[in-house]
Amino acid sequence: MPEFWTEPYLRVAGAVILLAVLVWLSVVDWRTHRLPNRGTKPLIALGLLYQFHLALDVYPYLLGAVLGYAVFWVVETSYRKWRGVDGLGRGDAKLLAAGGAWCGAMALPFIVLIASAGGLIYALQTPKRERATLKLAFGPFLAAGIALVFCAQQLGYA
Repeated sequence: MPEFWTEPYLRVAGAVILLAVLVWLSVVDWRTHRLPNRGTKPLIALGLLYQFHLALDVYPYLLGAVLGYAVFWVVETSYRKWRGVDGLGRGDAKLLAAGGAWCGAMALPFIVLIASAGGLIYALQTPKRERATLKLAFGPFLAAGIALVFCAQQLGYA
């Protein structure tokens, strides 16, 4: 019987765990507009452990987690100071940090691009009279970006 911790089994297990947690976080965020810490924080740790076991160089993933959080934290606090209201939540920063931990620092722009494009397409399909008051959960779009980039990496397209 093959050992579970060999690379092919670990890759499949990692993908299943990542995608399952992303789906769960997306549903929770869509319903409540909150990304719970009990989903985002372990996802960061699991991503770093996963890459530590598989990658020869874990630093791009550690840098991805730090940059993912830091960039969205700066956007969140700047927007709040500028407009006086929340535009992005801290959960989104933690979810992007998880994306960085699983996909690496170089993948962050692609994750954000996919998420932003998805959110924009969704918002533009909202009737014009409702757009001014639209409260959009960004977590599901971030989760889709992370999932697409991770799957592309695993299939060798990125």
